[in-house]
Amino acid sequence: METSQKQNKYAVRFFLFLAVFFLLGTAVIGGAGLDRYFKFSFLDDWFPRSESGASQIVSQRILNEESRVIEVVEKVGQSVVTINISKKQVVSPFGGIDLGPFGFFGPSIGGREEQIEQDIGSGFIISSDGLIVTNRHVVEDREADYKVITSDDQTYEVEKIYRDQVNDLAILKINGGDLKPVELGDSDKLKVGQFVIAIGTALGEFRTTVTTGVISGLGRGITAGSPFEGYVEQIDNVIQTDAAINPGNSGGPLLNSLGQVIGVNVAVAPQGENIAFAIPIDVIKESLDNFNDTGQFSRPFLGVRYRMVGQDLAIMAEVPQGAYIEEVIVGTPAEAAGLKAGDIITRFEGQPVRDDKGGLAKLINQKKVNSRIRLTVWRNGSESEIEVVLKEVDNN
Repeated sequence: METSQKQNKYAVRFFLFLAVFFLLGTAVIGGAGLDRYFKFSFLDDWFPRSESGASQIVSQRILNEESRVIEVVEKVGQSVVTINISKKQVVSPFGGIDLGPFGFFGPSIGGREEQIEQDIGSGFIISSDGLIVTNRHVVEDREADYKVITSDDQTYEVEKIYRDQVNDLAILKINGGDLKPVELGDSDKLKVGQFVIAIGTALGEFRTTVTTGVISGLGRGITAGSPFEGYVEQIDNVIQTDAAINPGNSGGPLLNSLGQVIGVNVAVAPQGENIAFAIPIDVIKESLDNFNDTGQFSRPFLGVRYRMVGQDLAIMAEVPQGAYIEEVIVGTPAEAAGLKAGDIITRFEGQPVRDDKGGLAKLINQKKVNSRIRLTVWRNGSESEIEVVLKEVDNN
């Protein structure tokens, strides 16, 4: 009797052991399949999924990304506007605008003057009563008329333009009401590889064009401004992105996955593909604070076109690090102080002029109009100190 009970007990244990062994063996052979049928999610930590399981994960990730883009566009799309220019222009009898024999605007070759209207840029709403942010270079023609066209095709005349040449920023005032402003993010915490979304009027034709990409680099430096208008300044610490940015996207927002504006699209690299730049929104915030305090952009400027010399280039060229002056603009504080092309500004009020410290533009922006500053300048192998009085940029 006892022997029979023991045999039954051992038999039960044996069959339980076989059952557990069978389940584990099935999991080893097709862990993802077992998980699919029995929903043992803990097996994900033990056994890799099959190709079909991996495909499901990838599909879910793509679906989530697409959903996020759609949500951001629905949230911000109505706050993105198109900038339209209207001016008289010479039109060639052969069709198109007459650019003259050398590709520049010049005397008409049998052409006629017509009123031309064209979508030329993008912008975004920052206040419900009609303040619009865009790039300065989008509205640089002071003899033209500009309009703002919202996403619902409402057209507003631009009543006033405030230009900040130092940061290639402009604020347009329209007579609007109950407009939806964007939410400004924080560009100080951006990471390379972070997902971004751009919205704008691509090629001056395709309104509310949406493109996506990642942050390709941070802390880049680009030149902004025009020597023909009496100023050229460097914009340092801009965001590099591979999101498709085309002519017409300038002034539009660069957004994070929360739909917050983290930058203002400003330029593309003509010599490459998928290389575009945006001014960090924290720089824009500083400009907006300046605008809100003064009712205009009261900005100091130096008046040079320069290129930053980093450590590697400095070692290779056997020169100090700093801001290498490529051109001194006529009639500017830089010319009055005696700065010359070829000089390298190594220190600004005793502070090193370095890429990793924000570059020359950041140091200038921290000063007030009419500030007297001391520059340490390297010229022909020796350093000297030069005093410069920073003047106000003409915003008219």
